Amino acid sequence: MIIRQAVILAGGFGKRLGDKSLNCPKPMQLINNEPFLNNIIWNLKRQDINDLILSIGYLAKNFKDYYGNGSNFGVNISYVEEKTPAGTGGALRQCAKKLDKYFLLINGDTIFDINYHDLAKSFPKDKLGHIAINLVEDTGRYGVVQTNGIDIISFNEKMQNSSGYINSGVSIFDKKIIDYLPLGHSSLEKDLLPKLLKERLLSAKKYNSFFLDIGIPISLKNAQESIPKWKLKSALFLDRDGVINVDYGYVHKMSDFDFISGAKEIIKMANDFGILVIVITNQAGIARGFYTENEFKLFSKNINEILKEFGAHIDATYYCPHHPQEGIGNLKKDCNCRKPKPGLLKKAIKEWDLDVRECFLIGDKISDIQSASACGISSYLFSAKKDNLIEIFKNKFPKLSN
Repeated sequence: MIIRQAVILAGGFGKRLGDKSLNCPKPMQLINNEPFLNNIIWNLKRQDINDLILSIGYLAKNFKDYYGNGSNFGVNISYVEEKTPAGTGGALRQCAKKLDKYFLLINGDTIFDINYHDLAKSFPKDKLGHIAINLVEDTGRYGVVQTNGIDIISFNEKMQNSSGYINSGVSIFDKKIIDYLPLGHSSLEKDLLPKLLKERLLSAKKYNSFFLDIGIPISLKNAQESIPKWKLKSALFLDRDGVINVDYGYVHKMSDFDFISGAKEIIKMANDFGILVIVITNQAGIARGFYTENEFKLFSKNINEILKEFGAHIDATYYCPHHPQEGIGNLKKDCNCRKPKPGLLKKAIKEWDLDVRECFLIGDKISDIQSASACGISSYLFSAKKDNLIEIFKNKFPKLSN
């Protein structure tokens, strides 16, 4: 299963926030001068989930005026507006005509930083709902989710000072669940989940990841510090040909593409640990006219589609289309983006606001290592004949891989 669509429930009144929600809907509360919802969209976009449905109601115009069709944020946004309050279940039912067969459902006031494609890969075929549950020290605000293996067996009452797994507000559902929702006002928690539970159609995947719910004033206040820290991520930089795939020379067709042993695994490991995966690649084949930039971008997208089926993804790809001697037309230039020059890495560092001390590059040429060194990034010169990518990753991130 590959997830491409997310429904974001953003129609609530935010009453627990008091006066703060009078003129600003809860998902658009400002976190360091930026709406909270921007962070959810950023997290979806980097995992290549770009088809977003905003389920809105209270102060709906605020969302439409700010986000428009989503093009300024690199995504496609459509809206389903409640004219009268319909509850979480009713709001989702109103989205029915827009839903894919499988869709991600996210609360608009919650960030849960997981690998969405891992959640999709673990979705059992005999279920209609698959919930990401998170381990917390105090389940008092949320209640406890009890499981037997992957099956959810109960949703228990809130218990103060008790650790356990909670519903994170991130789930994947089969569109068939719409048939389980009553007409009119309804609640996912009261009217849908108990029905699915009774028919043993709910499963869960356990995580222990960054979780933030801004539903009450103290958590909204804490978000001003916790979100910037969360977004200051580590990055695994990978050269492409010779590291991700076998370098047959100017590879640009899927028929010529073969993953190097361990490449998919380390990409998924990085995804699961919240480490960005960024490809940094010279593409002299574009400069020489062997293939176009559009063909390269489509090829990169196809690689990512294969990775999604594996439960993984590449966050971004930066490429140099130039060559100083063999380039054709304006692609013949001595640029600053062709490795060993550091232009591509510097661009990625700036755009993702990276701490270079928390970054690591794996390349198969000296030019890769020189580029990393120029940016103060640690690196490894990889040889497919003698090295093991998984061991390299584990040696670099021993605390995460244990």
